Amino acid sequence: MNNKVAKQYLKNLSIHIINTNHALKDIKSNIIADFIHVEDKGIIITIYNVANPSNLQKIEKYVKNSLIFNTDQISSLRLLQSKLYLKIVGILYISKCSNIQILSNKVESILKANHIFNDIILAFKPRIIKVSSKSDMAII
Repeated sequence: MNNKVAKQYLKNLSIHIINTNHALKDIKSNIIADFIHVEDKGIIITIYNVANPSNLQKIEKYVKNSLIFNTDQISSLRLLQSKLYLKIVGILYISKCSNIQILSNKVESILKANHIFNDIILAFKPRIIKVSSKSDMAII
């Protein structure tokens, strides 16, 4: 994306943040949209405070009526209940049996297999960091 196209894209997103906030203000909502990111698989809108069903309906209506978003790819509106950070320590950075670095999809499959994480949906892929250059341990 060249510089001119990037600036126009950011300007369009800023306009959508402003318009979304006007729509929320019309229903006397106390939430504020502060970030919009468009991906192939959907649209991410971050907001302050917890949204209620009325807020979600207003945001969904605005997004579906907007000409810039391809709403055919959006199957459902989902709301994060909360966003927490989980730090996992004591994991080997390189597997002893396969001698391969641990990958984020392996971490995801381990989390999904554990009943403690049944109701948790990951917002992002796990990030794996080697503790130090001389260590064989990772922080996830």
